[in-house]
Order: sequence, then C-alpha cells, then structure tokens
Amino acid sequence: MSKESSSSVYKAWEATVRKTQAARKRANSIFGISVDHADEDDHDHSSDESDCGPEEMIYNADRILPNGDYYTGFWCENFPHGQGKYLWTDGCMYVGEWFKGKTMGKGRFSWPSGATYEGEFKSGYMDGNGTYTGTNGDTYKGQWVMNLKHGHGTKHYSNGDWYEGEWRRGLQEGHGRYQWKDGDNYTGEWKNGVICGKGSFIWSNGNRYDGNWEDSVPKGNGTFRWPDGSLYVGNWSKDPSEQNGTYYPSQSSPDANLEWNPQDVYNVDLKDCKICPGEKVSILPSQKKLAVWRSAKGESVKPRRMSVDGRVSVGLDRPFDRLQMWDGGDHDPPCNAGDHRPSTVGGELVEDLMGLHVEDGSQRGLAMKVSKTARRQGETISKGHKNYELMLNLQLGIRHSVGRPGPSGSLDLKPSAFDPREKYWTRFPPEGSKYTPPHQSCEFKWKDYCPLVFRTLRKLFKVDAADYMLSICGNDALRELSSPGKSGSFFYLTNDDRYMIKTMKKAEVKVLMRMLSAYYNHVRAYENTLVTKFYGLHCVKLTGQPIQKKVRFIIMGNLFCSEYTIHRRFDLKGSSLGRTTDKPLTEIDEMTILKDLDLNFIFRLQKSWFQDFCRQIDRDCEFLEQERIMDYSLLVGLHFRNTSAAGDLIPSGALTPTAENESDGTPRLSRADMDQLLLDPSRWASIKLGLNMPARVEKTERKSDCEFQLVGDPTGEFYEVIMFFGIIDILQDYDISKKLEHAYKSIQYDPTSISAVDPRQYSRRFRDFIYKVFAEETS
Repeated sequence: MSKESSSSVYKAWEATVRKTQAARKRANSIFGISVDHADEDDHDHSSDESDCGPEEMIYNADRILPNGDYYTGFWCENFPHGQGKYLWTDGCMYVGEWFKGKTMGKGRFSWPSGATYEGEFKSGYMDGNGTYTGTNGDTYKGQWVMNLKHGHGTKHYSNGDWYEGEWRRGLQEGHGRYQWKDGDNYTGEWKNGVICGKGSFIWSNGNRYDGNWEDSVPKGNGTFRWPDGSLYVGNWSKDPSEQNGTYYPSQSSPDANLEWNPQDVYNVDLKDCKICPGEKVSILPSQKKLAVWRSAKGESVKPRRMSVDGRVSVGLDRPFDRLQMWDGGDHDPPCNAGDHRPSTVGGELVEDLMGLHVEDGSQRGLAMKVSKTARRQGETISKGHKNYELMLNLQLGIRHSVGRPGPSGSLDLKPSAFDPREKYWTRFPPEGSKYTPPHQSCEFKWKDYCPLVFRTLRKLFKVDAADYMLSICGNDALRELSSPGKSGSFFYLTNDDRYMIKTMKKAEVKVLMRMLSAYYNHVRAYENTLVTKFYGLHCVKLTGQPIQKKVRFIIMGNLFCSEYTIHRRFDLKGSSLGRTTDKPLTEIDEMTILKDLDLNFIFRLQKSWFQDFCRQIDRDCEFLEQERIMDYSLLVGLHFRNTSAAGDLIPSGALTPTAENESDGTPRLSRADMDQLLLDPSRWASIKLGLNMPARVEKTERKSDCEFQLVGDPTGEFYEVIMFFGIIDILQDYDISKKLEHAYKSIQYDPTSISAVDPRQYSRRFRDFIYKVFAEETS
C-alpha cells in the first residue's frame, strides 16, 4: 500500500472515531447512562483479537440500534465480543461476557418482571453454575444445562419450603431432600418432579415412614414408625383392598395407636404435603432476538472490516446501515421495504437468537438425496395372498387373548408366572366353540406363552388393551415385509404402523422364555431402556391343513412409528465383516437398511440426553451380556429437517428463503420451540430417549486407502435431524452354532471383525463403537 493511500485511510479512521465519540455522548444523554471508557490502548485485547481473526479488530462501542435496543461494550465485526451490556426495548437486559454475538461465559440476565439469572452462559443458554431468582421470591442455586436445572442444586420456595438434591431437565430426579415450612421432610428418590422410589418421610410430630413411594405417596413395601417405638410393616396402597400389613405395638405403650388406620397416612398425614410447582418463565434468554448491524450490500459483497460506528469500508460515506432481525420461526428473515434478499453479511447467513452464529453459505451439499414423498412399507395382505389365512388366524387369536378377562394385579409377579410351562392352547374350529367365535378360515390351534407376564408388560408399557386390539385386529389388513436380515423371518406391520409382528424360530422362543424374568425386571427398573419392547408371544398351529405347521411369532413396538418420514436407516453392530449394503448409491432410498461401513455421520446429542444415552447403553449391554446374548444391533432412523425441493440435504445454517424446510408437511421444531418444549414438562411426552429426539449429525468421510475404517473423519458439516434409535435382535444367544461360526470365520478373517463373538467381547466392542459414533453436542 502506498504512503498516500495509507495516510488517507488513517485520516478517514480518525474522522470515524470522532463521529463515534459524538454518538456515544448522544446515547448517554438519551438513556441517562454514564459509561466510563478507558482508552482503547489501555486494554489488552490480544487474546480476543486472535479469536476474531487476524484482520478483525475489537472496539469499545455504544450503540442505539434502529429498533430501539441499546448496546454498550466491546464489539468485533458485527457482533458483541467481550464484556458488554445489551438492553432490549421490552426491558430485558444482559450484562456480561460475549463471544462473537453469543452470550458465553459469566453474566447476568434480568427480566422486566424483576426475575434475574446470574451465572454461566453457553451459546445463549443458561448453562453451568448459576442462580435464578423468580418474581415470586423462589430462588434456585445450582447447575444448569440449556436453560434447565440439571445436576445438583438447591431451591428455596417463597412459601418457606426448600429442596436440595439432584435435578434432571428442570425437575427433581435422583436423590434429594424436600422440607416443608412446618418441619415435615422427605429424603430419598425422586422421578420427574415427584417422590418415586425408596425414601423416608419424617413428620414434625416424630412419626416417620420408610419404604417405597410412587407418585408422591407410599406404594409397595414400607414401615410406619411412631416415636414410642410402635411400628406397622406391610404392603402400602391408596386402594384399601390392596393394603395389608402387621402392627407391632411398643412395650412401653402396648395399647397406643390401636385405632389407627393406614389410610390416614394418605387422607390426613400427607394431605397438605404438596410439592411447590416451578415458576413459568415467559421468555428464555436464548429466545431473545439480537439486533445486529448489517451491510447495505447483498451477498456479492466480500466481508470487510467494520468501523466502530458500524459503517462498512472506512472513509467512504455510505447510507445508514440497515438493521436486520431474524425471528427464527418457520418464516423467511424480514427485509427492508423493497428488499427481498435474505439477511446476509457478505454472503453469510445469520441465525436468529441470542446464541447467534454465522455460517458460510457456500458449504458443500451432501451427495445423497431424500425422497420428498413418503411411501408405505410392505405389501398389504389381501384375499388371495399366500398368508391371508395366517393373518386371519393371528387376528382371531390376539382378539381372544387380549379380550379374555385376567387378574388386575400389581406389577409384582410370582415366579410361577414366568414358568416356561405356563402356556395355554385354544382350539378354533370354523363353526366356533364355547370360547371362540365362528370364522371362515380353516381350523387352527392358538397358543399363549406366559399370558400374565405379557399382559403386565403391556400395562407397564402403558398400552391400552382396546387400542392394541384395534391396531392388530381391526378392519385394516396387516402389511407383510420381507426380512431385512439373514434370519429368514417375516415381518408384519399393522396399518397404523404402531406394532410389528415377527415370525420366530423355536430356538428364539426358548431364549426369550429363559430370559423373560430378567427382561421383565430390567424394563421395569429402567423406563428409558432401549431394548425392544415385547407385547405378546404366540403360536398358530394349522390343524385343518395336510401339513400341520407351527408358526411362532412375537409382537413388538415399531421403533419408527412417527409422523416424521424416516429418510435414513442404519443397523449398527460395531463389526466390519459383511457390514455394508450391496446396493449401489443410486438405488439407496429411505427403506434401505444401511450398515456399519455405510455410516457417514456422527450423531451429536444435547449434553443431558447424551449422558442418559451412555448410562442406558451401559445398563442394557450389561443385561444382555448377563443373559449371554450377542449379535444385537442399534437400529437408528434419521429424519432430516431441512431439505430442498429437489430432495438435497441442506446443512445447518445454509438455509435460504427458497429452500423448502420440512416441505413434506411434517412438523418442525424451531429453536424457540425447543426452548419452550424443554421448559414445559407437559410437552415432553413426544420426546423420549431414542424417540422423536431433536439432534444434529456431522458428516464424516473415510480415507480412500482404508477399506474398513469403521468411523470416518469429521468434516464439520452438520445437519439438523430428528432421531429414533433402539436395540433390536436381542434373542440370539451364544449357542453351539455361533461358536462354530466364530471358529470357522476366525480362520479366514480377523476375529475382531466378525459378528459372532463371545457375549462379553461383543458387548465391549458394541459399546466402544457406539461411543465413537455418538457424541455430546458442542457449541
């Protein structure tokens, strides 16, 4: 650069600084705010400037934005960067640390209602350690994750109650102590904000209960004690008919408490012991729109350094730079009148919220495409189909099994209920019988395996009996799927996609009967288990035909039953031998089951979900290992939220007004929707571990010289998805055939690459692989 041009740029910079200082004085007089500014040279910005880039500078600026918002603090390019204060026109205010337009670090957010949060922020969210004080006087001090209380924390309520213990996703969960203002207190386990599990309740009068709880009342085994040493031991229930126990008087006062009724605990002692509800927050920090300055030029302008007063190209007199605000909903970003271009800064698109970031609009698109129209799986079984009569028999049998009256007992089952000999045959003649209706099919026999166990499992999984029968036995026919694996089994899908019926080998039935008790205890103990949900085990014997064959089948939940279209399906085991699809890339569609070596993504889950996922994978794998099960898979389904009209996948941050988001008509969650969904527990029902989970996936690429590289290298290209996943094929034990397969293939191939290995080795390898392809979401 010549001396003349350098001199002119320096003079222009001086003129700009003078204009900015005048603007500061006007801002201070309008807002009545006195801001002391040290000389720019007195601040050490070396580290911050390195974050902004070699050609970007940090300035100390005061700005009144055209929409009325006010910002004072350090500024880098178009964003707050460093210490700063942002005041919204609605009265919300943030004072603290910023990083390239995101609230990042320590800060204080205040609402116009008087509520405040002071603590750590991450990407616009309350995240880390912090203290929230509500308008009603409630105070929470502890750990946060994405605007939710998560971890250890203490909450003091305005009415005098307080809670100290573990929180998960905004509610008490884990171990904690709740004390009421009158001195009563509970110490023990919590779940979803209510007392659930084992714990002790001590009343201010000295009485106490130690035992099991459910929905904040005693349920199951427990002991009630009086201060004089008397005690009552028994099974507790709000239903008096299920309540039973024994009273043991104390030696000092044997006649005391003889008139006492256990139901008094529910009707009197716990009547006023209510848990205070959480305060509803009208708007979360990450939902606040951040007004930022934008270049008056469109995307053809190369990004240039901005002066301290927000102008582009120092020294050039340009029109007042326009303010662009992006709402972050399902609509295109608004523009000024007569300007229909997207909100851009030198070709870069900007996200809406306080946790705002800039993505380069020139990111590569994924080579794969997704179908824009969802098609239904399978072939409808209509009259003339080879399995039409089998379908009729199956529907008749299930209607008989589910409709038959059964005991409405508790979830505690006797060991005899799991006895493999606990099975019942029912004959179905065409003309009908005392217990069966007439039908148009040939005569058949129907077998129910452990009916009480599966009836209780359906109750445990919250399956309504009428809905269950309607789905399987209604007027709509089943759909037959060909087997996606090598087992030779057939799969039938109900018309509403809720249930899947799989034919089974006799060996698989034996495995399930052997492990049924352990399976029941596992799914009862862990509500978020990822193992397949089983609803019924049956057998049809076609006695009215020359060849009297038996067809055994299991009824399971369909993992991919959702309003979302599943664009990609992966069956993951952690082995490499034969673990790739034989279809060419052009023939891969949404129905293709892809395998380990086809996987080109890393799945990134939000922090609390990732912790839950890892914990549950460990529990499920330990259970399967103990039952000597191997060869299971993690089935993963992906719905890509952002696709173009042509079906191309659009990376995160690369959306344009012409792109069709969720153009297949399925629901979409904006970030504001996510905040409200996380805040309101009543809306969590649709999102569970492995079901309808919003997440991001990062594209990976394998090295060309590494044929069996299981996990590719991350590319930094992300996609917004809805995820579904669960552990399937859990009925293969390590029997003699698998041992022979392992021995035979070990001679020809690397023993670590084959699927048939010892259950302990399989579990370890499976987990190692899963923890490589699943990761915690980072900013």
